[in-house]
Amino acid sequence: MVVLTAFRAPGRVNLIGDHTDYNEGFVLPLAIDLECVVHATVRTDGLVRAGSADLRGEVEVAADGSTEPAEVEPPWGRYVAGIVRTLKDRGRPPVGIDARISSTVPVGAGLSSSAALEVGLALALCHAAGFELPRVELARACQEAELVATGVPVGIMDQLVSLSGKRGHALLIDCRSLAVEPIPLPPRLAVVIVHSGVSRMLVDSAYAERRHACEQVAARLGMPALRDATLEQVAEEPRARHVVSENARVLEAARLLSEGVTDELGPLLNASHASLRDDFEVSTPELDVLADELVAAGALGARLTGAGFGGCVVALAAREEVDAIVERATGRYAARTGRRARTFVCRPSDGAGPEQGRPGA
Repeated sequence: MVVLTAFRAPGRVNLIGDHTDYNEGFVLPLAIDLECVVHATVRTDGLVRAGSADLRGEVEVAADGSTEPAEVEPPWGRYVAGIVRTLKDRGRPPVGIDARISSTVPVGAGLSSSAALEVGLALALCHAAGFELPRVELARACQEAELVATGVPVGIMDQLVSLSGKRGHALLIDCRSLAVEPIPLPPRLAVVIVHSGVSRMLVDSAYAERRHACEQVAARLGMPALRDATLEQVAEEPRARHVVSENARVLEAARLLSEGVTDELGPLLNASHASLRDDFEVSTPELDVLADELVAAGALGARLTGAGFGGCVVALAAREEVDAIVERATGRYAARTGRRARTFVCRPSDGAGPEQGRPGA
């Protein structure tokens, strides 16, 4: 098969700012050097066919967006049908493709494997049809595709950072205006991601319930989103209290990084984890143990990352100490939980685009 296009889309890790995106708040993620790659050729029969050795199986949907995503099997194919539909709604011509998908982003780890898949497919579909969308609108199309595919009302952070990543930088994203500000990450700091060994799927979690609780508090306060609330206003509302305090931590972390001050980042990450654990109640015993052991082993700070309910912990550490920290922490974690952790030491990467060295690049 002659490859016409080859596009890559990175996963992401969120340094700080979880469950703030759908409350129109602030987040501080970065694109990582784990990615989904989509190789595609144009079809002339009005079909989109996608296959993946990583995810197993093959799906075939109508290029005009008429295939009902909820009816597609295997379940990962619903993302394919979802992105075809949301791009059709924005005017993409019904050009079919054959797509072969590979990914190094672990599924169920809280590193946005689904967003990377959506973005990679969206870029390949747009290229094949000679169709373009502004970056933010493409992120919105991918966000809507996930809702169509799973019914989970995710925020836009994952898709936007996959498209907007900048090498060597985290991104301060205002989830109301969708303004993106690159924040330099000092090379001496390593971003350590450790998978707890407990996978999670948002469709099976209490994600939608948490979002609804936030929206209820905002409505009672007469404001469009918890972005506008003060700590005094939500002092007796644990879910909302997390969101308001987390927004403040995000802005402080971005300020410290911009000024090159790293010693004070650890307490912010630790406080974020405690808030997610105690106020938002999205942690697990395994995530709590893993965060504790990383800090005890010498990390500056550690917190669960992503929506919670399983997945990964992110930590910041001095680069020269990473190997020793990881060895100590994962060893203690295994002894306490009986689970084997999987570690990634990631670097901030560029956002999605043509895969270098491939046709279409």
